[in-house]
Amino acid sequence: MSGRPGTAPVYADPIQAPGTDEWEWQAWDGWDRLPDLRLPAAGRVVVAAAHPDDEVLGLGGTLARLAAAGLRVTVVSVTDGEGSHPGSTAVGPARLAALRAEELRAALAELGAPDAEVRRLRVPDTQVARHQQDVAAALRESFAGAALCLAPWTGDVHADHEAVGRAALVAAAQEHVRCLMYPVWTWHWARPGDPRVPWEAASAVRLDPAELARKRAAVGRFVTQIRPLGPGPADRAVLPPDELAHHLRPFEVVFG
Repeated sequence: MSGRPGTAPVYADPIQAPGTDEWEWQAWDGWDRLPDLRLPAAGRVVVAAAHPDDEVLGLGGTLARLAAAGLRVTVVSVTDGEGSHPGSTAVGPARLAALRAEELRAALAELGAPDAEVRRLRVPDTQVARHQQDVAAALRESFAGAALCLAPWTGDVHADHEAVGRAALVAAAQEHVRCLMYPVWTWHWARPGDPRVPWEAASAVRLDPAELARKRAAVGRFVTQIRPLGPGPADRAVLPPDELAHHLRPFEVVFG
């Protein structure tokens, strides 16, 4: 953050800036204009995620629906999310990586997908762009026989998310797999009707109460992200309640 005395602060990173309140999103009349997403009726769905929890925050209810319908789910965790608390003295990166992998497994069980395949690529957190070609190659292997790819939106204003999205688009095009993109941090920095967001390409998955309950339980499994790791300022929760509210709506959105 930077700024001059007597002026409003200017944030270099929109994710670190104060976000849009969820009540603004809830009040928007644009949701009714989004068509329902048609999901595949059979086969396997590959979900690419930059960090363990992105897939559940963005599409947990959708994953619950796919699992209930009997589709197989493969989650590709590109990084282990070990960089979420770089200044913490309470939990080091190696331990954090292990914890986040355990949290993802528990979250998938909450979604009704305890047997989902999880592939950990172990790309260094915050450095996905440097390894984008390798990520695309790994995703190509995962896409063999897949009916659908779900990947982070390439405009999410988070470097790792965007790099995974770009890699997924390349791999999906090479393997002729349909690829849809899910936003995560967009709800923080964007505003209703924001022209930077491709609403014309958006569709929605409207969740029933059981799917939303499964998602809520799954999100609750990511303790390292929704609760402080320790008493220090570097241990604070990455996803406080006002941020989680964006991801606990009764619908989810994809682009593509």
